[in-house]
Amino acid sequence: MTAREVESALLARCSAVARETTQVAQDQREANVFQLAAMVVRSQFPAESKCLAQASERYFASHPTEQLASAEIVRRGWVMSLPRFRDMLSRKLQLS
Repeated sequence: MTAREVESALLARCSAVARETTQVAQDQREANVFQLAAMVVRSQFPAESKCLAQASERYFASHPTEQLASAEIVRRGWVMSLPRFRDMLSRKLQLS
């Protein structure tokens, strides 16, 4: 997969999780990205932010040592740019 395809798949997963209250992150990357996503869309999409945060929290309840700082998520390349990530996720949530 190209970087754009990976980004698109991750944004689609964030969008789906943002709409369901029972979701759980599947791995460390998802849990950390969901947590970051919850922070960046909180003011514009509070309900969706809550769902993303809960999915992340459920994962970290079983894997507390896997939680990372936002800067580390970017450093690892899971999210390339916070403004781009916020804008693209916001567009997905508006269209959903």
